[in-house]
Amino acid sequence: MLIQMIPEIGHFALVIAMLMAAVQAVMPLAGAALRRPLWMAYARPMAAGQLLFVVVAYLCLTASYLFDDFTVANVANNSNSMLPWYYKLSAVWGNHEGSVLLWSLMLAGWSYMAARFSRELPRDMVARVLGVMGLVGLGFLAFVLVTSNPFDRLLPNAPSDGADLNPLLQDIGLILHPPMLYMGYVGFSVVFAFAIAALLGGRLDAAWTRWARPWTNLAWAFLTVGIALGSWWAYYELGWGGWWFWDPVENASLLPWLTGTALMHSLAVTEKRGSFKSWTVLLAIFTFSLSLLGTFLVRSGVLTSVHAFANDPSRGFFILVLLGITVGLSLLIFALRAPRVSHRVGFNWLSRDALLLINNILLVIMTITVLMGTVYPLLLDALNLGKISVGPPYFNALFVPLTVIMSIFMGLGPVSRWKRMDGRELLKRLWLAGVAAVAIAAVMPFIIGGEWNVWVALGLVTALWIVLPLVRDLFDKTRHAPTRLAGLKKLSLAYWGMVLGHLGLAVTIVGVAVVSNFAIERNVRMAPGDSVSVAGYTFTMKGLTSRRGPNYIGDGAEFEVRRGDSRRSFTMNPEKRTYIARGMPMSQVALRPGLFRDLYLAMGEDLGDGSWAMRVQYKPFVRWLWLGALLMAAGGTLAVADRRYRRLATAKDPEKAVEVRAAGEAPA
Repeated sequence: MLIQMIPEIGHFALVIAMLMAAVQAVMPLAGAALRRPLWMAYARPMAAGQLLFVVVAYLCLTASYLFDDFTVANVANNSNSMLPWYYKLSAVWGNHEGSVLLWSLMLAGWSYMAARFSRELPRDMVARVLGVMGLVGLGFLAFVLVTSNPFDRLLPNAPSDGADLNPLLQDIGLILHPPMLYMGYVGFSVVFAFAIAALLGGRLDAAWTRWARPWTNLAWAFLTVGIALGSWWAYYELGWGGWWFWDPVENASLLPWLTGTALMHSLAVTEKRGSFKSWTVLLAIFTFSLSLLGTFLVRSGVLTSVHAFANDPSRGFFILVLLGITVGLSLLIFALRAPRVSHRVGFNWLSRDALLLINNILLVIMTITVLMGTVYPLLLDALNLGKISVGPPYFNALFVPLTVIMSIFMGLGPVSRWKRMDGRELLKRLWLAGVAAVAIAAVMPFIIGGEWNVWVALGLVTALWIVLPLVRDLFDKTRHAPTRLAGLKKLSLAYWGMVLGHLGLAVTIVGVAVVSNFAIERNVRMAPGDSVSVAGYTFTMKGLTSRRGPNYIGDGAEFEVRRGDSRRSFTMNPEKRTYIARGMPMSQVALRPGLFRDLYLAMGEDLGDGSWAMRVQYKPFVRWLWLGALLMAAGGTLAVADRRYRRLATAKDPEKAVEVRAAGEAPA
């Protein structure tokens, strides 16, 4: 009897959570405005209560999946009795209703963490931050209950079995990718709430940026990992071997990542120098707004994508209204409050301040480029002005040059000084790095691919220009220490986070340049006994196999692979699966991964005479794409662990602490 009531318990828990979000939204904000401490005190318990009841609701939906309760429409449409239990767990968020519930759960979690780790903040600031997050949580919980209830029943005509989870999503990539992506999306709500709270309280100073900076770094790190996992999943699960297709849903996650990157750097300048205050607030608003835009694009039904959830227009309209309210009210508050609390801080155009400003402008231009290429075709279609397709040629033609230009300024940044720097000193520090970057990049294409390629050389010189100035900066920072090792140990975690982040971008650029220009692909017809040679490797089909999985039937092939004339060989086993419940075919690729190359085999169609269409690929340096992303995420996480955030959070004179910190981090 209790099992049958689980969906009702979950639905009731969501209602209570929404009521708590309403109290969290109204009482603390009103208390801060009217200076009523008792009203402000509602913020923390309401945040904890909201998280508790959303967790109960999420566990109830998970239990419905594990118990195969096909009276619940969400379970019947996205699960099956033959589905392995671990895919049932991921199926909870592998659909529209469950994914929005996961979003609400993570939003409640971030809100609770903000309440938990804000003991040192002024009471009115905490009340405003949690009040703003309560408003966002109220909007999403209302969205779940009004248009996307995951607990709707199919009574009295419940099916005996479910329709099964989309085979594309039956993979470990789905288990990891959406939670990481959503943690990034939702995490930016914290810095958004800090920005709005600072505007409402008239405290648009360096203090709020210091409080918001760790949350921004952490959200950015989660989003970076989420995007990398999505790229990795598409690479091996879709069978085409690509790592980025400029799909509109992929672009939806890239947009807040670009502005989030600009926001991290802008927060650093505001904290250290007290400048870019209005710019930082705008970036905080736009980053979270772009997260909401991504939610709208994926869940409104306006996009057709393997990532998107096609739904009725009412859901898209609800999110569009929520997006409009968020952006409109935020910009209105900014317009009314920012001019009263901002002031100008001067700096020379040859300084770290100026270089970070230029990089931020370039990141915003890149964001607008991606946004226009993604949204413009949708607007034309919505206005009945025709259909156009904007694909990789457009994005590559604009995105690649902008990335190169941005990397030039990234190389200058670490060795430059705040406020002002002499041009001759900067040239003295960087000329050797520039010469070395050009010389190495000119030779490396021959070593990597056996031929010279201008795009690979450009990618390599760009990456080296990012890395080599960091080496020079490390040398400068440790030259007066008793030993180099002692000097390195004294450097802050925030500094090492910056180094890892820049190094990660350089590694990713190398991976993109090499795999895009030196990858080899062969589409061939093969039967047992046939061989094909690709990039010095010989692939020989030894035979065909068949097997039955828990919810699919698989046809496979066994390949023996040798490199050149080597006697050593290894086996690769690609497979073509047909999922029973949906009758949907899927390619299960065979990968032989390596740090410097991947070998990739995918089965196509059965050609009817014992032969199969096969896709054989050699992918040099493709792993560097995701290795670079992991390094960037590690850099963001490492910066969060810096103890100075906690020390400065209790400083009696925030502005003085900021100036001391800025002086301490200037290059020697």
